[in-house]
Amino acid sequence: MSESLARRGLAELFGTFWLVLGGCGSAVLAAAFPQVRIGLMGVSLAFGLTVMTMAYAIGHISGCHLNPAVTLGLVAGGRHPASEAGQYIVAQVVGASAGAGVLYLIASGAPSFALGGFAANGFAEHSPGRYSMVSALVAEIVLTFMFLTIILGSTDKRAPAGFAPIAIGLGLTLIHLIGIPVTNLSVNPARSTGPAVFVQGWALAQLWLFWVAPILGGVLAGLTYKNLFEAKA
Repeated sequence: MSESLARRGLAELFGTFWLVLGGCGSAVLAAAFPQVRIGLMGVSLAFGLTVMTMAYAIGHISGCHLNPAVTLGLVAGGRHPASEAGQYIVAQVVGASAGAGVLYLIASGAPSFALGGFAANGFAEHSPGRYSMVSALVAEIVLTFMFLTIILGSTDKRAPAGFAPIAIGLGLTLIHLIGIPVTNLSVNPARSTGPAVFVQGWALAQLWLFWVAPILGGVLAGLTYKNLFEAKA
């Protein structure tokens, strides 16, 4: 692995660490805290802010994917080399797991701490709204598809320069507002893996859906944008 790729991988690790610590941290530490109660809106905004801030911080280094579905969607769309996808995904999963680990250390310091769902993603009895596996599958595919479409469109050479992080951050906020009641929202296999490592049991058993569905949605979006909307030479 070249030094340049190593730096990009490290940037992805730090960025995904921040995504999980900031997004999942808002859900675990603040969503139901009596003095705060940021709720659905606050958690959704927190995830959007983590991506937007990291897009400005590391976008010029690694592209700020922070998500295996984004990396593979960009590969499908011809925006990222397939040869680098594996290194990016490993860095993202390590960063997400580290973020969940730090969050666990913080959260477990409270006398009332109970692991519970720990911001893990799930369906059926583990869905916040008790949505079925089919509902979860459809939601994760479609919402990831739309998220990648926002990323691909806002970073297109024809799009206004400098505004992509804002569009992507707001897009992720909107997607969370839609999807949290269904699956606690993933659209990101790395984000799902971090908390699942600590919850174990049902979270690991259902983790397959939160890898398959976002990757499928991301790849479909990459192919669709490349063939229907990309400017032709």
